[in-house]
This record gives sequence, structure tokens and C-alpha cells, in this order.
Amino acid sequence: MMFFQDPSLLSFLRRLEDPLQCGNLNALFAVETIPQDSCLRESLDAVDTAAINPAFGILLQRLQRGNQLCAFRFLDHYYLLGVDGSQYFCSEKIHCPSCLTYKGKGPLRYSHQILQAVILNPHMRQVLPLAPEPIANTDGRKKQDCELSAAKRFLSKIRSAQPKLPIIITADGLYSDQPFVQALKNARMSFILVAKPADHKILFEWVQELEALGDARRMELTDAKGRRHIYRWLNQVPLNGGKDADLVNFFEYFLQVDQKTTYHNSWVTDLAVSRDNVVDLVQGGRARWKIENETFNTLKNQGYHIEHNFGHGNQHLSLNFFVLNLLAFLIHQILELTDPSYQYCRSRFSSRQEYWNNLRVANRLLLFNDFEHLLRHVAHPAEIRAP
Repeated sequence: MMFFQDPSLLSFLRRLEDPLQCGNLNALFAVETIPQDSCLRESLDAVDTAAINPAFGILLQRLQRGNQLCAFRFLDHYYLLGVDGSQYFCSEKIHCPSCLTYKGKGPLRYSHQILQAVILNPHMRQVLPLAPEPIANTDGRKKQDCELSAAKRFLSKIRSAQPKLPIIITADGLYSDQPFVQALKNARMSFILVAKPADHKILFEWVQELEALGDARRMELTDAKGRRHIYRWLNQVPLNGGKDADLVNFFEYFLQVDQKTTYHNSWVTDLAVSRDNVVDLVQGGRARWKIENETFNTLKNQGYHIEHNFGHGNQHLSLNFFVLNLLAFLIHQILELTDPSYQYCRSRFSSRQEYWNNLRVANRLLLFNDFEHLLRHVAHPAEIRAP
């Protein structure tokens, strides 16, 4: 259902009423039968999501063994992980014990949110999502869970699973506070975190004063299109005004077109900033948008129906459907990255939607031996003449 991007459980089950579809289910996925919707939901609701999550690690290990992760290396040997939170379910009526609650001016709302991390590279279109960390209420806790708490749990889990992997975390301004920076240091991870003037007044005062003294460094470049790229950086400045404030390295970037600033941002990092790496660090900081555009936007608006309520349940169902959908997205990213047949077939279509529409239609009309047989047919359909 998730792999072929069915919009709902009902449409998926209706599709399987056709004997041809059941034949392809077995040929493509080695699955004999699928239970009816109520049985399927009840079965999945009882499965702890922790039983599904290892699939992400297994796939990434195989990529690593095949030297496919080398392309994602950043600054020679690091792996850049974009981290952000997202909501995938919201309702005023449907809820379960894990739902977060929000009471504004309107009625009480229930929601499910996750903390998502993806392996990314500024120069690559593909992203590799890791198992999400739920932002959810748990038994015995009076205070609601939050994104930062989930992020700290994620750091601990990823470091336990990958004790030696050199990791840089990139995230928005929510994360550039003292407790989270300390959590990153405890997990032996580097960071590139957005730092805004409104949130870090003391930090920017230090930057302005030290720049006036000539301690800040500056570099300007003009590209072939006449755009000006302006970089400013300063090492070893306090993150905040506290007496035990961490010392961080600051860098800032301006993009000017026709003497107008069209983009501006600033970050803090634990990596020493210099003329040799400031351009790469800015690219790493700006790559954070990939978790919004290449991940959440794709999942919500490019056929994965991630915000559709496939089923809510009372225990794990809602999160399990999200994780299975994310797992399908990861497999598609791996195929796009590594599989020549998939790459060639995808190149025959101008959009992702058109590509998957053709795969679904072919799957509905013909019986295939395996997935490669399906791809060959969709890339070059046999000529069929009218009688």
C-alpha cells in the first residue's frame, strides 16, 4: 500500500479484489494474502513500533557495506544529519492516550508529532531518513512531551546504534540553546545550528564588538551570475550571557543580487571556522531545508499521503502507519540512488506523480514476474495494436 502510494486503506483493499493484483502482490512482494481492513488495523495496532524501526538500520548498513554512503560524506568524513519536528495527524474528535493536546481559542485538538532525522548532503537530491522519534504523551507523565525532549532521546539512540560514526547535526534556531548544545557534546556530535539575533542578543553583541575591534573575519565572492556571496565569521564567542556559557564559533552569510540582500542567515558550530571551510559550512547550514522540502514536503504533497489517517487505533497504529510510509520512502530513495533500472525508468517521466501513476496502471493491467520486469515494461511498453 505504501510502496505504490495508495491514497487509503480502502482503495488498496479494493485494488486487491482483482485476482491480477493479488498475483502481482505475490510476485513483487512475496505476500500471499492481505487481511481485511479491521483485522489489519487490529493486528498493526498491537505491534510495538520498536519492532519495525530496525529495518531502517538494516538498510543503511547494507548501503554502508556497498560504499553507497560515501557520497553523503560532508567535510571529508562527517555525516550531516538534518533534524526537525513535524505533525502528521490532527483531529478534534479522534484521539488516543499518546496524542498531544492543544487548547487555543477554539476546541481542544489532538495531534501526533514526530522528531525526524535524515542523512543529507548539500549537493545531493536524495535524503536517507532514519527511524523517527515520536513526540508523544506517555503513562505517568503530567507534562506533555516536546520536540527538544524527543531530540535528546534521539541523540542517545543514534549514538548507541552508531558509537563511532562522525556526525554533524544541523537544525533550526529552536535547538541552539545551552542544554541541547551540551546534549550534543555529551553524545560526541558536532553541530551547525541556526542562531537568530532575537534569540541570541548577547552572542550578537559579542560579535559586533569584536568585529569593531577587527577580530571578526570577512570574505566576499562574486559568482558567474554577478551575485555577491558575503561570509563573516568569528571563533570562540559565548552562546549566551550565562557564566557557564559554552564557547561556540559563529558564522554568517549574505546573498546579494543587484545590491539587494535576497538571503541572510547565521549559525553557531563547534567546528573551527576559517576561510578554507566557511563556504562548506554555510552549504551545510543551508542544507537543513532538505528535511522540509525533500522529506516533509515530498511525504505530504508528492503522493505519499503521510497526513492521511490510514487508521488511528488505541496503541501503536497511527505511528506504525507513519513509519511504514517512511520506510517505503526510504526504499524509493535507495532505488533512486543505486538501482540503474529504477533510475532509467524514472528518467522516462517528467514528474514523480506521472511515474508512479504509470507503475500503478501497469500493475493493474498485467501480471509481472518481479519488480525489474515491471520497470522494463513501464520504461518501454510493448506495442499493442487494436484488433
